[in-house]
Amino acid sequence: MRADGTATPVVRMLTVGVEEEFLLLDQAEGGPALAAPAVLALLGGDPHVKAEAMRYQLETVTGVCTDLAQVAEELSRHRTLAARAARELGCHLVACGIPPRNMPGLSALTADDRYRALAARHGALVAGSGTCGCHVHVGISSRELGVQILTRLRPYLATLLALSANSPIAGGGDTGWASRRYRQWSRWPTAAPPLAWRSAADYDATVCQLIRRGRALDERSVYFHARLSPRYPTVELRVMDTCLSVEDTVLLAAMARALVALAIADMTRNVPIKALSDRQIVAELAAAARLGLDAPALDPYTSRALTHRDLLEILLPRLPEPEPIALLLHRLARRGTGAARQRTMWSQAGTPRRFAQLLADATLP
Repeated sequence: MRADGTATPVVRMLTVGVEEEFLLLDQAEGGPALAAPAVLALLGGDPHVKAEAMRYQLETVTGVCTDLAQVAEELSRHRTLAARAARELGCHLVACGIPPRNMPGLSALTADDRYRALAARHGALVAGSGTCGCHVHVGISSRELGVQILTRLRPYLATLLALSANSPIAGGGDTGWASRRYRQWSRWPTAAPPLAWRSAADYDATVCQLIRRGRALDERSVYFHARLSPRYPTVELRVMDTCLSVEDTVLLAAMARALVALAIADMTRNVPIKALSDRQIVAELAAAARLGLDAPALDPYTSRALTHRDLLEILLPRLPEPEPIALLLHRLARRGTGAARQRTMWSQAGTPRRFAQLLADATLP
């Protein structure tokens, strides 16, 4: 940010959009409620609230946003709208990465041809796919630029996961993971970090190969943790858990946009970063899913070993527009990550019903 308070050009030119996935939990018992079709019918086809793979899930989508205030306003409006409809049908809208109690399996599958085709090919994986992520889209000028950005985002995937971790409770107890969702989701054969592709043609060749080998149904089901969106002119960051609060999600959107801006600025200045192997990145992701911000990390500029919490402090001065992110990180440090807050709620709740209520209260803006 400049001294006069205006955004730097590289940040100002980047648009951002957010997709949030939510659970529907029964008010009576706190388990998954197969109410998504009824909620969507009640909303009358609102284009910002959509079906997901399972009938106990919903997805909300923002428009193309140009600033964080717009992101916050749209996220708040869509959560409130969906939560009111859910409440009328006797269930809670909950921002949580994984159902706190057992998943119903394929009996809960949404009646959609594409989901049926996925289930026919990957039945066991689809049965356990009722997890909820946060996907942030950052607008880019070309797919060639997008591929270069993906390479520079690789070292920060684990940090984004650690920031968002919001799924410690599953199967009726504390799993010991900050993001149990990541462990569940990473079983998909294409749920992997992006490779260090040299060109958009190389990227496309990898995607086509995965589809030919049967590891993905189509381009949309190539679930790289960060990818070129198959539908929009964006880089799409997908590794994150859905966030407990609107402010947590705004932080992720701000961080994603800033990291893309940093990648562009570094490329313009020919600033190198250390290459991390695919094995190193996967190991960092697994550790972040387990330990959150206290997991080990490597500074991609110096290869210095530290934690993701420390890496964020070092990263801030490098970002083109650090001030709003610094404020959001400070607030997160005070209230705790989603995983930390969920564990507190779980210890206080006593019953699954009460835990679902606490989660629903935290989800509302």
